[in-house]
Formats: sequence, C-alpha cells, structure tokens
Amino acid sequence: MKIAILSDTHGLLRPEVEEYLKTADVILHGGDINKQSIVDQLRQYGPLYIVRGNNDKEWAQGIPHHLTITLEGVTFYMVHNRKEIGENLDHVDVVVFGHSHKYVQEEKEGLLWLNPGSCGPRRFHQEITMMMAQVSEGRIQVEKISIPHQAG
Repeated sequence: MKIAILSDTHGLLRPEVEEYLKTADVILHGGDINKQSIVDQLRQYGPLYIVRGNNDKEWAQGIPHHLTITLEGVTFYMVHNRKEIGENLDHVDVVVFGHSHKYVQEEKEGLLWLNPGSCGPRRFHQEITMMMAQVSEGRIQVEKISIPHQAG
C-alpha cells in the first residue's frame, strides 16, 4: 500500500503534490488544511484520513482532533501538534503530526515519528516537503519528497 503523508497545506494544493497523490492508495493529512475545498480535492485521489489543525476553524468542526488508524498492519496515531498527544501510545507504530512546518523522520523508543513538513505556501525560507510511504505486512518505508519552489 502506498501512502501520501502531508500536512500544513494552508489552502494550497500544489500541482506537484497532486502528481504524488495520483499514485497513492491512501492519503494522511496532519492538519492546517484551511478550507473545505482542499478536503474535497484530496478526496478525489482516494481514501483520506485527516486531523484538524489550529488554523482549521468553524468549517472543520467535523474533523477529529486526533485519529488512530491501522493500515496493512501498521497503526498510525495522527494529531496536528505533537505537544497535544494525550493518549497512551502503547499500541501505536507511527505518529503523524504537523504544525511546525519542519520535516521530521525519527525513531524513538520503538515509535516512528513523522512530520511531513509543509507542502502549502512557503514561509520562513523553509523547504516544501511531503512524504510517500510504502506499507506492507506491518512494515513501513518512508521517502522524503522535496517540492521545488520558484523564486520570487
């Protein structure tokens, strides 16, 4: 199973990101979507699991703050802000979060922590990133995707 992992789109779904979404079986979004039209666009590409970010206001009332899902034997816990994890993560393999706009892929105490960074509007000269992951038989492999940006 091929999974696109993104976060912090902030109202912008770049054409380069959409090319990756076309190849995904499932999409995980770590919040700060900013508008319903982005959710609608994402759903065109396949099953979508999303959590609400701090910038997702009234329109996003129906989107959960956190979510736990299992795909191909790998259990994902999703939350926008890593500091807001209140749950016991004993039965979780991967934590997907966003908020900082900084790419993170680190293993700590048996948990894989993934922040795909931001693939929305560029800010603070940070790179524009997302992830593609391959999941099968309880194992996950993650690839960092850097989206080129135009100067100016």
